[in-house]
Amino acid sequence: MSTKVEKKVDPATGKARTFEQISEDYKGEYKKGALKKYWEEDCTATKSKAKAKAEPKAKAKAKAEPKAKAEPKAKAKAKAASSEESGARGGVKIGKDGGAGALGKMKSYKGCVMAEYVWLDAHQTPRSKTKVMTARPGKLSDLGDWNYDGSSTEQAEGHNSEINIKPRAIFDDPFRGYPHVMVVCDAYNAWDDQPAIGNTRAACAEIHEKYKSHDAWYGIEQEYTLMKVGKVGERPRVPYGFNADGSEPAPQGPYYCSAGTGCAIGRAIADDHLVKCLESGVKISGTNAEVMPGQWEYQIGPCRGVEIGDHMTMARYIMLRVTEHHDCVCSIEPKPMDGDWNGAGCHTNFSINSMRKEGGLDVIKKVCEAFGKVVKEHIEEYGEGNEKRLTGEHETCSIEEFKYGIADRSASIRIPRSAEATGKGYMEDRRPGANCDAYRVVTRVMKTAGECLEEEKKD
Repeated sequence: MSTKVEKKVDPATGKARTFEQISEDYKGEYKKGALKKYWEEDCTATKSKAKAKAEPKAKAKAKAEPKAKAEPKAKAKAKAASSEESGARGGVKIGKDGGAGALGKMKSYKGCVMAEYVWLDAHQTPRSKTKVMTARPGKLSDLGDWNYDGSSTEQAEGHNSEINIKPRAIFDDPFRGYPHVMVVCDAYNAWDDQPAIGNTRAACAEIHEKYKSHDAWYGIEQEYTLMKVGKVGERPRVPYGFNADGSEPAPQGPYYCSAGTGCAIGRAIADDHLVKCLESGVKISGTNAEVMPGQWEYQIGPCRGVEIGDHMTMARYIMLRVTEHHDCVCSIEPKPMDGDWNGAGCHTNFSINSMRKEGGLDVIKKVCEAFGKVVKEHIEEYGEGNEKRLTGEHETCSIEEFKYGIADRSASIRIPRSAEATGKGYMEDRRPGANCDAYRVVTRVMKTAGECLEEEKKD
């Protein structure tokens, strides 16, 4: 019988639906093949249809046996979506949150979903709080806006403290597991709906919308330093990889991309972070031990446009949560340790469609030349305390100088050897510090590149 007219009961909702209706219900959430399988294997015939086709008791009993082992409703639906969600609990609804009105009518919140709303405060440090919802969101419109006390995050005054947060990206929660989620939000003043202090995402989205025809891609290398826990509320001062008696370890050299006790210090933390990012859906593409003991790096991307900031925000938040389980602190200071030690950066790899095509190397060089004309404007967006790192030593170019070159790690902008060989590719801005705001960095990068290429068109 055609699935277009036949109705079956959707185990996730308990409603009788046609295949077309189910396809519409879950449009954009699951692929057609998964929905077809869900329809055939998990959806059941309506009662009237089942009665019309009643079979002899023996045969019905034989068919009933597999049903006794049937998966829970939510698990059956999850199976249609992907094997990743096979641990779903029964009774979990997927769709729009009913809000306080729906919660007030429920006898129990047992089947509810936790959503961790994450936003950036005045210093771009991730903050979060948990919202209990009636359903697991399948898309952003399923989530409602929320608010918090901005006077406690340096984003508002006490007498007018309410800040609203608006969901921008959904991730799976790797700490609580399915069906729970984590949500990247940006913040707006409740009194005028303008971006709150620290909300740099709004400007980032605007500039990438303006230059969307360029299809900007980014990959950011987040270096960080694991630190030993100090006094509560105070800045940690001793790197995780330094000796217990306070003395410095042997000079850098054996630690980069290393393995073994005394070399790859903090691998369990770096690995835990990598796994949880992958489980959440963060676009993390790699990790490695860095030059200073206890220093590591992870790479976010490739991401398109403002997406890079959303995934970096979630990756940083996940790292903060991971350190809670390992009794250490994650520092993203550009120069966490004075002396002959490498600082920590956020090398930003960037390309637009014309760079990725034949002749792209010429475009890369034109954009590099444009960067050289606005050095101060870029440095102002690249992180606090970056002057301690950009000294011209430890694989950096001096903050007072600008240069670009092929495979040159002492340059401000490195053009990969592969770009020279193929005549196309990307460029790497090595100046952003580890504590930079990814939204601000890529806003500045795209603004300079966009203006440069628009001027070229006019000429």
